[in-house]
Amino acid sequence: MGSSTISLSLPTFSSSSTNSFTQTKPSICSHHQLTRKSLPSSFFTSTTFLYNKTSARTKQVCTSFKIKCSAASSSSSSTLPAALLFDCDGVLVDTEKDGHRISFNDTFKEKELGVTWDVDLYGELLKIGGGKERMTAYFNKTGWPDKAPKSEEARKEFIASLHKRKTELFMALIENRLLPLRPGVAKLVDQALEKGVKVAVCSTSNEKAVSAVVSCLLGPERAEKIKIFAGDVVPRKKPDPAIYTLAANTLGVDPSSCVVVEDSAIGLAAAKAAGMTCIVTKSSYTADEDFLNADAVFDCIGDPPEERFDLAFCGSLLEKQYVG
Repeated sequence: MGSSTISLSLPTFSSSSTNSFTQTKPSICSHHQLTRKSLPSSFFTSTTFLYNKTSARTKQVCTSFKIKCSAASSSSSSTLPAALLFDCDGVLVDTEKDGHRISFNDTFKEKELGVTWDVDLYGELLKIGGGKERMTAYFNKTGWPDKAPKSEEARKEFIASLHKRKTELFMALIENRLLPLRPGVAKLVDQALEKGVKVAVCSTSNEKAVSAVVSCLLGPERAEKIKIFAGDVVPRKKPDPAIYTLAANTLGVDPSSCVVVEDSAIGLAAAKAAGMTCIVTKSSYTADEDFLNADAVFDCIGDPPEERFDLAFCGSLLEKQYVG
């Protein structure tokens, strides 16, 4: 069985609250609306402006390594999020291409299934939230391996066993620290914890794999203060908002006071459908996805001297929700 490109249809979800979509946001790099007349021409060589379909104003999206947005954003913001919610794969660690994909392929090889997911194919499969769901959709589309059982119930058990082994292989990569944290993650987590902001990780990945990332790469002291919502804790995966709604309810916070950090379009859709503010930090697989509805888009969180944003900037986005 090869790794030919497949086309998969995905469900879509609309936001339960339109506030985050329609509310006018100021510039990412300032508390004031910026215009071309107020900025040097060199600024526009490294900045992209996206037009907001629901507003006559623009949202500035900072993606250049040269732009330092946090200095302006942190100067006057007094609002802090009630909770800072991170996706795991692609946000905490850029795990997909050289982590999860490799672990899936090693599992397929061990089980002699004759399946290999190349880089491009796996990028398409990532449009489906959840590893078990990903494998099921792939086999439904291309045909089940000869070694797979025939009944639907037995196939569910077969997929679960594959996913369990894949998770074991992935955890070995994390425990051996072969995949590093993305720039700025530890900094932003520390800022939140120091200010009493609740921190959680909300992921479609297996709970053991997410826990391994948090404990091994962020360290046990941080890990004990971070709540994890992952895997099958909810019946429907992203882009369904269930995992973010569960997180807000469990943490006892209003969704409108939460800031989510995501890297994918399906994660953004889930956060927005839950009524939350969402910052996107693009990852290797998601750089070309549509993030028009994001409250801000960056290439990463970043550490000084190339910091893109900080906790105060997250708070400044919440402040703008209440500006007329």
